[in-house]
Amino acid sequence: MRRRELAAELARLTEPPTQGAAVSYGKRVGDGTSEAVERLSTTATARSIAASISDIDRAIEKIEAGTYGLCDQCGQTIAEARLEALPAAALCVRCASRK
Repeated sequence: MRRRELAAELARLTEPPTQGAAVSYGKRVGDGTSEAVERLSTTATARSIAASISDIDRAIEKIEAGTYGLCDQCGQTIAEARLEALPAAALCVRCASRK
């Protein structure tokens, strides 16, 4: 299941750093600076994965409520092609483009 894979990746990305790992933002590019840049990237990736998990959870809620395929904003049917491309889509194309 995709949600399980994302949750495992999120757990891996949010593990605390190993003991002794230092991050510095010095003027020269070195191990500390590289590590800091990597952590910033990891944070962005973790946020993206967390958002995807939230979207999947919302889609599951909608399936259970019998409202899957209906736009959360306007209540209209979400196009089948959109749901095939983005199964966790909660908004129709029109409402998503307004966001």
